[in-house]
Amino acid sequence: MTVYELIQKRRTIRRFQQKSVPKDLLERCVNAARIGPSGANLQPLEYIVVSEPEQCQQVFPHTAWAGYLPDWSPGPEERPMAYIFILVNREVRANAPMDVGIAAENITLVALAEGVGSCIIGSLDHDALRKVLAVPKDCDISLMVALGYPAEQPQMVGMTGDSIKYYRDEDGTLQVPKRALADVLHWEQYSDDSKV
Repeated sequence: MTVYELIQKRRTIRRFQQKSVPKDLLERCVNAARIGPSGANLQPLEYIVVSEPEQCQQVFPHTAWAGYLPDWSPGPEERPMAYIFILVNREVRANAPMDVGIAAENITLVALAEGVGSCIIGSLDHDALRKVLAVPKDCDISLMVALGYPAEQPQMVGMTGDSIKYYRDEDGTLQVPKRALADVLHWEQYSDDSKV
């Protein structure tokens, strides 16, 4: 599978099989994040991997899931089997949103290449997780990537109207609307006269 095909296949997974993710794969995910591009090559990111069941149970209550699906989060039988936390070391750089985004994408693609799904989550109880994970004071938790073998197969669909909200269809399959390429691609200059 090419990288382009992998990116087309990647969807956010919110229901996971209760099957362990190999530690060597988790290490490769972090290594792929580590060697990705970094602004001014400062490399301010650090990572905490959580994969032991007891620690996963400590993490889960401090995460928020699927904002467009009211009152829903994975049940005990479908929760992630591992987490990778992306930290920004403020001693190196105060803020690194581009680095964090690149790192998260590298993690998700390396995982997916081996059949492991992911969900990138920024909606976290940072104070509680700082204690659970013993995060030092000079580091901030930026994002978390939840990982596990998929127990669902979300589908990408074209947008109807202006709604970008994902939803479950009558069969319970998650449908994820995406804008059409023609609506976002401009050649040489911005070409939509209505927005001038």
